[in-house]
Amino acid sequence: MIFGKKKNKDSSNIAMMDSKVNQNYVEEKVTKIKDEDVEIVMDNEEAISEKLSNASPLRKYAELGKIMFAMLKDVKKGNYTSVPWFTIASIVVALLYVFNPFDLVPDFIPGIGYIDDLAVLSISMGWIETDLHKYLDWRLGNTEKA
Repeated sequence: MIFGKKKNKDSSNIAMMDSKVNQNYVEEKVTKIKDEDVEIVMDNEEAISEKLSNASPLRKYAELGKIMFAMLKDVKKGNYTSVPWFTIASIVVALLYVFNPFDLVPDFIPGIGYIDDLAVLSISMGWIETDLHKYLDWRLGNTEKA
């Protein structure tokens, strides 16, 4: 898994978060995603969905999380094939980052623990928004035919 647990955190990580959680940081992680990482996300769907639904700062991403998981499932089953690997990798990075409680700013820090999660989700969404819309259009088209 590309996100290891970091145990020693200090206030300098919080102060430096803006410079660490940026497009370059997320893009670097995206380029390192492997098939095994996709499996980790799929195996932890329930826990990730629960975290998105129960953490108030992340709730607005709960529905997007459902769409991302549906897309990953359809890609994995071979039902939906017109999606670039970069999109899959971006989804995996975002969901793995949310799943990891020991990221740049640990989630248990009141008030600011989810700021980095929000940043990674927002950056990833900016990159894959068009592909998510294409997927939803495809899904609607297939539902209407059935």
